[in-house]
Parts: sequence; C-alpha cells; structure tokens
Amino acid sequence: MSDAMTPSAARARTESPASAGFARPVASPVGLHRVLEPIGDRITLPQAARRLDPSAQIWPSEVRIDLDTLNLDAASYRQLAESHRRTDGSVDGDAVRQAVLDIVADRGKMQNPVTGSGGMLIGTVAEVGPDSPLGLHVGERVATLVSLSLTPLQISDRLARWDGLSEQVPAAGHAILFERSIAAVLPDDLDPRLALMVMDVCGAPALVARVVGEYAVRSPEPPSVLVLGGAGKSGSLSLAAARASGAGRLVGVVPFEAEATMLRSTSLADQVVIADARSPLGLLDAVTNAGGPCDITVVCVDVPGCEQPAILSTATGGTIIFFSMATNFAAAALGAEGLAADVRMLVGNGYVPGHAAYATELLRATPDVRRLFEARVE
Repeated sequence: MSDAMTPSAARARTESPASAGFARPVASPVGLHRVLEPIGDRITLPQAARRLDPSAQIWPSEVRIDLDTLNLDAASYRQLAESHRRTDGSVDGDAVRQAVLDIVADRGKMQNPVTGSGGMLIGTVAEVGPDSPLGLHVGERVATLVSLSLTPLQISDRLARWDGLSEQVPAAGHAILFERSIAAVLPDDLDPRLALMVMDVCGAPALVARVVGEYAVRSPEPPSVLVLGGAGKSGSLSLAAARASGAGRLVGVVPFEAEATMLRSTSLADQVVIADARSPLGLLDAVTNAGGPCDITVVCVDVPGCEQPAILSTATGGTIIFFSMATNFAAAALGAEGLAADVRMLVGNGYVPGHAAYATELLRATPDVRRLFEARVE
C-alpha cells in the first residue's frame, strides 16, 4: 500500500502484531474502511453510509471486479423510470442513464436515494488481495450476491452502451468486494444474462423452501402458498421452490391478463388470479375465490402498498415473506396490529446459505421457470 492514502485508508491504519512495530492499513471485514461519510462517532456500515470510497487500489482482504453488467433492482429501476417520463408517457432513457451516473458519482455506490436499494452485478475478477477469504481467482466471471447499495463502485464508460430502458446495464468500471461480501462464479452452461437474473433473486426461492420445510415438520398438512407477482423472476422461482419443497395449493397473483396467460401456460401454480396487490379487498376477494387465504404469502411485487393486502390474504397463524424492496415495514407491522392479524412476518434479506446454487439448480430442473426467464432475455 502506498504512502498516498485515501481518507478512509488513513482511518483504517492500525498497529498489526505481524508488522513488528510498523503500522499498516487493516481493512474492516464489513467495509468500514471504505466509508467516507459519515465519519467519526457517526460512522455507519457501508449500506447505510452516505458515501463510499470506490478507489481501485485494494486492501489485502479485498477483491476488485472489472464490471460487465449492472442489474438494477426492480423497485429502484421502476422509481427511476417513473421519475423520468416524457410528456407523452415514454421513459426518457437518457435521463435515467444520467440519473444513475449521478448517483454513482455522488455516492461511490449505486444506491437509489428514494428506494434505498441498488441491485447487483456481474464482472471479471481483476485482483484478489492475499488475505481475501472469498476463494475467488483472477479471470473468473462472477456475480456479486451483495447489494450495489453497499458495494464501492466506479463507472468509466458513462454507460454509453445502455439506453436506460431496462434493468440490465452494460457497464465498464470496477467494484470492490469486502471480506464479508458474497460472490458466485457464473455457471458455464447458462447465458450470463440469464445467470444474472437468477442470482439477482436467488434469496427468494431459498427462503421459501426453508419456510415450506418448517411447515412440513410441524404439520401433517402441506401448506398452501400465495405468491404476489407469481409471473416475475422471484415469483416464478418461489412457486417452483414451494412445489419442490412439498407445498400444497399454490396460487399465483398477477396484475394483468397477459401475465396470467403466461403463468397459466406453466405448471408452476395450481390457480392463477388477476388482482391488484395494492387493493386489500380486491386481493382478498380474488384469493378467497381461489380457495381462501393461504398459510404462506410471498410478496414479490415491486410496487409499494402491498402490506395490508398481503396480511388480509394470509391465514391466521400464517407467514408472510416480504421480498419486495418497495415494502414499507412500518406499514406492515402497524397494519398487522391494526387488523389484529396473528401472522409471522419475515424480511427476505436476500441471503440464505447456498442460495445461488439452489436457485441455479431450480432453474435447470424446472423447464417452465427456465422458459419464463429465457423469454426475458430475448
């Protein structure tokens, strides 16, 4: 490490026993050494930080990734697109692209200031610090399994290859992984764009499988599962995971006939209903007509306002898994209290051990899911 140190590097200088009395920079396993703002007594973890240091020089426990593609999370992209519409209603892709560039330049990471979320990326391992525990090697193509909202990021091509009209963003630049970061080597048998989509939502099916398995242990009856946004990426994988884990009745909720037709062409859901997931009575009526509230409700839609409808549509003693970054968790907690609803509510945090491998195998083993995903790539 050179003597010309960034402000965060200077804060990271500590005395190392192995240095025989000489100070050397030591990186925080969770990335505190990259936090530029706030500092001092108010320093926060990188996800909550206002600004990170995205410089390319790595600490001994870090890894630098050369960017290939950013994948903005659905809630963040929707907010950006809605905020940059022309008078004719079309999305101004140039304005969206500039908004992303401004966010990254200002914050040193891709964290939408409105939604607080980011996404993830794929790229090639460019440098691995000698103390990195991640097991990565230079030249490997990887997908990061931690949010862009906490990943130091620098863009070098001004996103010139992106039209601003999709969540997948071709990009050049670099990103930094910490000691506690997670990344997966991309499988050789999948289109990288397909792998990116799967790994972007791989936490959802893994947690659904775990929760369905818990029900199987304590109840002789297989649990019914309701998935809001059943035709989407996380929704279709969640339906497949529920089926594979022994769930009973599976109900997929979609907002439009086109998505209902697409989901009905698969065997992922036993029943497909069209309903606005933001409408408490509308969703409840649709679910009731499909056999009644379910034991497990999985919220995979990327719009706000689905908290109380999900609560009403879940059976007493049931479980709600919130995977949407548009979820207002205060509204969920207060809504359950106000409705006197005895439901367990889980935050899908995106990480379950083995989640990337599980989701990838689920895609390979479930032709209907693969077909839905491949249709998004075309």
